[in-house]
Amino acid sequence: MADETRRGPRRWRLPPPGWRRTVALRRAAAGLLVVVALGLLAAPSVAPAGTPVLVAARDLAPGVALGPADVAVRLLPGELVPAGAFAEPGAVAGRQVVGGVRAGEPLTDVRLLGPVAAVAAAGVPDAAGVPVRLADAGVAALLAPGTRVDLVAAGADDAGAVAADPALLAPGAVVLAVLPAPERTAGSAPVVVVALPSALAARVATVSLREEVTVTLR
Repeated sequence: MADETRRGPRRWRLPPPGWRRTVALRRAAAGLLVVVALGLLAAPSVAPAGTPVLVAARDLAPGVALGPADVAVRLLPGELVPAGAFAEPGAVAGRQVVGGVRAGEPLTDVRLLGPVAAVAAAGVPDAAGVPVRLADAGVAALLAPGTRVDLVAAGADDAGAVAADPALLAPGAVVLAVLPAPERTAGSAPVVVVALPSALAARVATVSLREEVTVTLR
């Protein structure tokens, strides 16, 4: 008691000017941060920018039938998406590649066996792809997508002898694909798919059912 009397009465320090305003601003800022955080949690996730495009997941050999391990979906800027590109793996499942494809290359309709690829290869709007079973496996080994050939039917008489005058079935056919061994029936002749105008395509398909067909390289 004597010590308090000696020191004199206790004095309370007044807060600095503007402290109420500072506290109010801090509380407002904290509240705003809470609102922003809740808004971010409630907002749906923003999808990455770009257009989904199907690309080769690895290097693909000509004639490969596409499976899930062969393709991947990538996002590309809209201006880089090629015409005829695919977006879903299911759209190309089981389809065969025309020519080799590098890993990362977008897959388009002209890169797969079908009417679009046949038209692009033959250069006529009514082109079709025709599978031809060649008589000589060695000839098929010389062919590649893009090779231009003439289709010839040797023909045979009743004794099996080759005709003296082979028939030219279709000049200037373009090879679309040479089917690899796993795609062929065991022990059968190799199959080559060629692009031809529809009239010639029908003729070749009919003749190849009853006669052996071979090709000459151009």
